[in-house]
Amino acid sequence: MISRPLKLGTRRSLMATTQSRMVADAYTELTGHAIELVGVTTFGDVSKAHLAQLGGTGVFVSALRDKLLEGEIDFAVHSLKDLPTKADPRIELVALPARHDHRDALVGPVAFADLPAGARVGTGSPRRVAMLRALRPDLEYVPIRGNAETRIGKIAAGELDAVVLAAAGLNRIGRTAEIADLFGIDQLLPAPGQGALAVECLSDRADLVEFLSVLDDPRTRSAVTAERTILAALEAGCSAPVGAFGLDDGQTLHLTAAVVAIDGRQAVRKSTAGSPSEAEDLGRRLAAEMLHEGADRLMGEQSH
Repeated sequence: MISRPLKLGTRRSLMATTQSRMVADAYTELTGHAIELVGVTTFGDVSKAHLAQLGGTGVFVSALRDKLLEGEIDFAVHSLKDLPTKADPRIELVALPARHDHRDALVGPVAFADLPAGARVGTGSPRRVAMLRALRPDLEYVPIRGNAETRIGKIAAGELDAVVLAAAGLNRIGRTAEIADLFGIDQLLPAPGQGALAVECLSDRADLVEFLSVLDDPRTRSAVTAERTILAALEAGCSAPVGAFGLDDGQTLHLTAAVVAIDGRQAVRKSTAGSPSEAEDLGRRLAAEMLHEGADRLMGEQSH
């Protein structure tokens, strides 16, 4: 087994380094092995373009994977929703730790229902915009970029009345006191994989694959595998207005997904349930039903 400290690659933002440190501490507690964080700047961190313009999937991931392939780090931690659904045979998704809160959260002075008509709500996600418009078409949805602290700061600066962010991320950086509302999946279906972290290493590092797999949570893996299979089958990137949520209760995997038109006026939403061992099949079947009902047309409207 490796005697030197392992190098864990992470994006440099507060949220990324905080979640990477959580993972590193969990491994150290379980194994006693020292782990050193290595900060990596990704294209998504330095670009000022909106996520949809960047092409979405992979912009926060490729630099970390490059460092893996170059041998500069031993493993990497990502927010799972940032990972492309297309597998890279050189890289193994070796652990999916137990998922944190999957929900979207509103940061602001009042709950979502209490925002006045015309209030400016910031989000960088077409999925959130589409689903929020379906609930409150009377609000103005403003595209924003930047880390969570920057986005929240726009409220105090008077640029926005509220922002919508992932509850898990706010919890990780200690900003839960500012949450005014949490959205259930009947209101906002989360992005596939939201709230989950992903641990990757090189496929040919058998020693690392075995070592890192101790943090893998089977229920999280089956749920997010189904969610990401839907995303892949719909041929949608992480900037598409697609939400999905799976819940593995230990016996049954419950799965719901939706595609919503960017104006919020039309949606295709489907649910199914089955064995957790059939996570990919469940995801593929649900995506096929959604495509049959016109989900591709709604996503096509988003791209124009």
